[in-house]
Amino acid sequence: VLAELFEKFVSHLSESRTDCYFSMESYKAMDADVKKENLSSVQQLGVEMTVRYGKYLNLLKEDAEKGLCFVLVNCEEFLKQQQRTVVSSLCCLQEHCAGYDWFASSIFLIMSGDREKTLTFLQQFSCLLVSAFLWLPRLHLSMHLPVTTVEYGIHPVYFCSAHHVEMLLKAELPLVCSAFLMSGFTPSQICLQWITQCFWNYMDWIEICHYIAICIFLGPDYQIYMCVSVFRHLQQDILKHTEA
Repeated sequence: VLAELFEKFVSHLSESRTDCYFSMESYKAMDADVKKENLSSVQQLGVEMTVRYGKYLNLLKEDAEKGLCFVLVNCEEFLKQQQRTVVSSLCCLQEHCAGYDWFASSIFLIMSGDREKTLTFLQQFSCLLVSAFLWLPRLHLSMHLPVTTVEYGIHPVYFCSAHHVEMLLKAELPLVCSAFLMSGFTPSQICLQWITQCFWNYMDWIEICHYIAICIFLGPDYQIYMCVSVFRHLQQDILKHTEA
């Protein structure tokens, strides 16, 4: 039901000029015979984890690995069309791919391992503003960002969403904010980790689905509220650890 709702909602928005923040790029999927060896070692490890998790949730079948590899390789090629060449010594800017694509993997699971549906959805989704915040590889080396921003190698999620989380924490949860200051960590570092991984390894699957759904249906600012609500939920534990 959620997969169908996502498809209809995003398809409807992508057909509206006022809702399309980025231009819709035409792309034809590569050959369906994509092997795991076509991916980097980090991506291969991510594929194994995703397929194992998908089978544990009874969402994927035995041949799911090939389908996920097909999606990841095509996403990389599709996003390359909107990337700029940057000369930089930063390791994060040396590759066209920004680590493992947790968002595309989440959508693959939501679509029950249907690679065509997943790829179609991601192509349509890529023209919406919310894609810049949920799908982090979307803006990696992106031509949609100023050259100086790209050269710094800092993703907009860090200086937009994570920054606003810190601003809200000061007002809403001052004790949590103080605890982070004392620890030498910043809440924005933790938020970037959560968002990059789509909350994998932090939340149950149904909550991950809710997070993605809330941000798509209600707007990218709900990513900020979601992070703040998690900090509120963890407040007692954070304060207990600070005292210890």
